[in-house]
Parts: sequence; C-alpha cells; structure tokens
Amino acid sequence: MQLPQIRLESTFAQIAMKTTPPVQEIEQLPAQLEIEQPPAEISIETTPSKLTIDQTKAWEDMDLKHIFRRIEEFAQKGYEDWLEGMARLSEQGDELMRIEDGGNPLADQAKENSEEPMYEFNIGWVPSLFSVKTNYEPAKVHIDVKVHHPNIDVKINKPIISYTPGKVNVDLAQRNSLKIDFVNLKFVGTNHFETSI
Repeated sequence: MQLPQIRLESTFAQIAMKTTPPVQEIEQLPAQLEIEQPPAEISIETTPSKLTIDQTKAWEDMDLKHIFRRIEEFAQKGYEDWLEGMARLSEQGDELMRIEDGGNPLADQAKENSEEPMYEFNIGWVPSLFSVKTNYEPAKVHIDVKVHHPNIDVKINKPIISYTPGKVNVDLAQRNSLKIDFVNLKFVGTNHFETSI
C-alpha cells in the first residue's frame, strides 16, 4: 500500500559578514622650543695696592740729609743756641751784679765759657732701629654682577589625528529555501489533490 507523502526539504539562510577594522593615526609633532640666554654683565673695579716706604729718617741718621732739611735744622739749632746764650748771659750778668755777695764769679764764668761741653754717648745704631717706615694699603676689588634671565619661547603643536571608521558589510551568502515534494499524490487543480490507494 502506498500512502501519500509530502516531503519538505529546507535549507537555512546563511549571512556573510565582512568587517573592515577602524584605523586611527595620531602624529604628535614635537614642540618648538627657543631659549635665548643673554650673558651676564660683570664689572670689576680694582683699586691697586699701595706700598709706601719712607727712608727719610734712615738717611738723616747717616747724615745724608736734603738741603732744605739741613737749613731747617741749622735755623732751629741757631735759634736754640741764641736762646741758650741769652739765658747764660743773663745769669752771668746777675752773678756779676751780686759780686759783693762773695765768691769768684769772674773765674767761674771764665772756666765755664772756655771748657768744651762733655758729650755722652752709648751704643748706637746707624741707621736707628725702625727708622725705615713702611705703610701698605691692600688692593680693593669691587665686583658687580647683573644677571639676565633666559628668554624661553614655547610653541606647542597640536596632534594630527586621522581616523578612518570601520565598516561591516553584511551579505546573504545562501538564501533560505523550502523544497516541497509530493509522493503518491497528484495535483489536479487549485487546492485539489488526488491519490490512488
């Protein structure tokens, strides 16, 4: 016995997807940096050292004197001798004026006026100690520094960004299908089938 059969054969639809990944490019240009450093200004003022040596006293101790110094000493010595002579004459005059008081003033004065003076001398140094006088003024240095700050100029460059978006292409690789087959069944018209048993 042959039974009528309807056979259905179907295939599923298949989707094909093709993906293009996104691309992002970033380029960062370096910053432009300019630095200018003006040099410092420095000024130095120097007062030179000064050494003075005075040998006048040493030369005088060796009797090597300037003519002006000799004239000054002779004038001073003459003035002192004149004052001393005036005092001696005045004193001797007073002694003679009082001759009645006794004594022998004439002989005493004659002896005093005729004798050479006694000079005392001990050990001496020629020239005398510390007769050379020195004076030293050290040098002076004044330093003035004027500092200049650096001039810095910075130019920032923005990054260059390039972006390509990704793509997804969807395609139908295989369409779905349904295949209907009739066994022991005959199609005779619209919505009519007949079979034989």
